[in-house]
Amino acid sequence: MASTDSIMSAFTTLLVTLDPPGLAPIFLGLTAGMDRIHRRQVAVRGTLIAFMILATFALFGAGILAILGISMGAFRIAGGLLLFWIAFEMIFQKRQERKEETSKVAITIDHIQHIAVFPLALPLIAGPGAISATVLLAGSFSAPLDRTLLIAMLAICMAIVLAALIVAEKLDRFLGMTGRALLTRLLGVLLAALSVQFVVDGIKSAFNT
Repeated sequence: MASTDSIMSAFTTLLVTLDPPGLAPIFLGLTAGMDRIHRRQVAVRGTLIAFMILATFALFGAGILAILGISMGAFRIAGGLLLFWIAFEMIFQKRQERKEETSKVAITIDHIQHIAVFPLALPLIAGPGAISATVLLAGSFSAPLDRTLLIAMLAICMAIVLAALIVAEKLDRFLGMTGRALLTRLLGVLLAALSVQFVVDGIKSAFNT
């Protein structure tokens, strides 16, 4: 069985990689215009999907990407490009314009489900960094009991992520319309920088390989 130090180290690694405080404001920008109930639905659905993705990688490890012939570098590049598209929409308010053109039913059903899957669950929560960390930790937690501990740590980390996303609702009410618009554009710039970093890391990884 894994030692207490290795368990604490693994838990810290997962929590830092997931970065709940950093996810909360980005989540706020992505769900701008939604009410409290719909935003909470996105948060719960997104964290559950992300947990299932990471749990799958924890159980089956790097074999999934190897079978598909996908390197981690390629995965980082793809995730970075997708994030950059989302950042562009946040900066220029394209997401809000499209939202206004859709019906209320589309927003409450399709729109909520789609945002929860992409980009919230993948690649914001279960992104290349989190998947890489999970795959690496799975190599150290190879025994059946240790693998169960890793899944439990993932569940605890996801509960913390969900709590951070729910707290973002209070921030939304505090900011108001003007504050939301300003924060969405600011976070869009930060997300664009993050997406470029993903691409750079992916290129470096590909060349090193």
